[in-house]
Amino acid sequence: MPLSLPVLAPVKAPTATHCPYCALQCGMNIAVEAPEHGPDETVTITPRQDIPANAGGLCQKGWTAGELLTGGQRLTTPLLHGEPVGWDEALDFITDRIRAVQAEHGPDGVAVFGGGGLTNEKAYLLGKFARTVLRTSQIDYNGRFCMSSAAAASNRAFGMDRGLPFPITDLAGADAVLLAGGNVAETMPPFVRHLAAMRENGGQLIVIDPRATATARQADLHLQPTPGTDLALALGLLHLVITEGHVDEDYVAGRTNGFDAVRTSVAAWWPERVERITGVPVSLMRRAAAALGGARRAAVLTGRGAEQHAKGTDTVTAFINLALALGLPGRPGSGYGCVTGQGNGQGGREHGQKADQLPGYRKIDDPAAREHVAGVWGIDPDDIPGPGRSAYELLDALGTPAGPHALLLFGSNPVVSAPRAGHVTERLGALDLLVVSDLVLSETAAMADVVLPTTQWAEEGGTMTNLEGRVLLRRRALAPPPGVRSDLEIIQALAVRLGAPAEHLPGARPAWTTPEEAARAFPVEPREAFDELRRASAGGIADYAGITYERIAAETGVFWPCPDPGHPGTPRPFLDRFATPDGRARFTPVEHRPPGEDVDEAYPLYLTTGRVLAHYQSGAQTRRIAALNAVVAETFVELHPDLAERLGVEHGRTVRVVSRRGEAEGVARVNPAIRADTVFMPFHWAGANLLTNPELDPVSRMPEFKVCAVRLERVG
Repeated sequence: MPLSLPVLAPVKAPTATHCPYCALQCGMNIAVEAPEHGPDETVTITPRQDIPANAGGLCQKGWTAGELLTGGQRLTTPLLHGEPVGWDEALDFITDRIRAVQAEHGPDGVAVFGGGGLTNEKAYLLGKFARTVLRTSQIDYNGRFCMSSAAAASNRAFGMDRGLPFPITDLAGADAVLLAGGNVAETMPPFVRHLAAMRENGGQLIVIDPRATATARQADLHLQPTPGTDLALALGLLHLVITEGHVDEDYVAGRTNGFDAVRTSVAAWWPERVERITGVPVSLMRRAAAALGGARRAAVLTGRGAEQHAKGTDTVTAFINLALALGLPGRPGSGYGCVTGQGNGQGGREHGQKADQLPGYRKIDDPAAREHVAGVWGIDPDDIPGPGRSAYELLDALGTPAGPHALLLFGSNPVVSAPRAGHVTERLGALDLLVVSDLVLSETAAMADVVLPTTQWAEEGGTMTNLEGRVLLRRRALAPPPGVRSDLEIIQALAVRLGAPAEHLPGARPAWTTPEEAARAFPVEPREAFDELRRASAGGIADYAGITYERIAAETGVFWPCPDPGHPGTPRPFLDRFATPDGRARFTPVEHRPPGEDVDEAYPLYLTTGRVLAHYQSGAQTRRIAALNAVVAETFVELHPDLAERLGVEHGRTVRVVSRRGEAEGVARVNPAIRADTVFMPFHWAGANLLTNPELDPVSRMPEFKVCAVRLERVG
């Protein structure tokens, strides 16, 4: 008997766009088919061949990304105290509460929290909205939890932060790649093809990780340090590079400053001392130093494992010092790079949603930067607030007498993703107003006074900047469900309500006086927002002035800086000079120090956290996709067989992990891939971050996600 199939309308041409997940921003095509009778649509995703980052590859997350577009777990109407309401009622309620809070507590009584997955246009207008409408200094974003230490270290050394200051395809031609604290085989699998090509050409892959991850298992050399000791290992590797004659003295003399001080500081980090601290055998350190020192072309890369520490900026600085001593940054086919994590982690930190930043990667306390941006916004430079609190400090201050009493949150889920998450949840609960814009009811949205249903990646346009600094075009492939609005529409609607009448903020002069002016200042069309972003970024470090939607489409992406339409873009910004005042890279001496919280008798084990292949970030999206849950459906605790035997823990049994901040349970996974003094938990579920330590890096304000002291208990 023949099968009865729905009759489909003609399929429109596939839409070329990009994956909604990691910073590789793999190119994909989306084909949408709609039945001739009925509302259901079928979404088919295939990889694009024209985007060098993935060149025809996708990971499991990318292949299944269309499920949420047509699934039944979408938010489609605003919620006020959990009940469906109309948009006008929700927005009027928010407006009234913002006015009341700011009348009592001043402009900083309201805070804004953004996300590294927002488009450039959203990140830009969110920062503008906070500073011109709310007049608040209290804005930061979840990217502070991801790339901030690498960004601070890159700015310190090069005067510029761009994740990979070279095309990712350069890696295939390297003779050696050192990857410190990155598990790209699970976090961004198409990245591995560039490393595989490098190895096929005779190059060596060196991985530093406390676990024998999927990436480490593909490496030619795996260094497995005690959690929290990456900095000591980097110092030891540089010591060996110096003592064994691998320093590129001509490069150091011609293109850098400060090497003598670093040479002196690492003299004390002889290999045997480093072995005692890190647990990495001297023989493996020597092999790694020899591989890097003998390479004509090499790259040093860092990921979250090296960066998410209270000394993350210094750790990345130590790896940059290693790369500089070898003469790698600014040399074709070589360099240092940060394997940026979130989808728009690069662009998200360039255009103003960070507490200390204005568009174009300008510093908010720079008078010239304030004058330029104020000119674009049509306000007085003195009306731009100064720097505010960093992400965790902002969350920690919520609802306190001196902190914000209202929070507008876009594209983040801190109930799951923030360190010391139980405490952050308490602070969110202390607010007078919590507003969350999201496409699903995340754990944070479930706490909100108002939830605003927003469009997702394939239902809207805009630009993203991938880990190479390549600006890419996200195209709309299908219409959102009825009743759903874009974040740009939400920002404009609030700006219109709060921008007129002028007396809404006592003592503050708004940048406009009529709703029509407010609407023009906050366009809902991404292209219009991008054109204003181009003007605001002009002359800044991250200069997008010469980038247009047409150029991105024609060239499959444009590298910033690109200061004018005739400029070709800058795939390798350090070939001739660095972005420092004298054009030379800067060595900076750094010293190892223990983690903020070391093991002791009560908490004898290290906990480290990370990702798994099937899920992304806080899991708010991927945990709603059946095919991904079929791979990993719940949180787990990975531990070594020796530790399991000592504690009487069996594989598959539920165990409890306890830290000084909280406790979490998970299924035991007994695995020799991890050190016997360490346990691992993925952070895609509420659990791991109940345990993590919020101690902050003094420079980047990055919390110490990657190491804290815990104990393990059997359950039942």
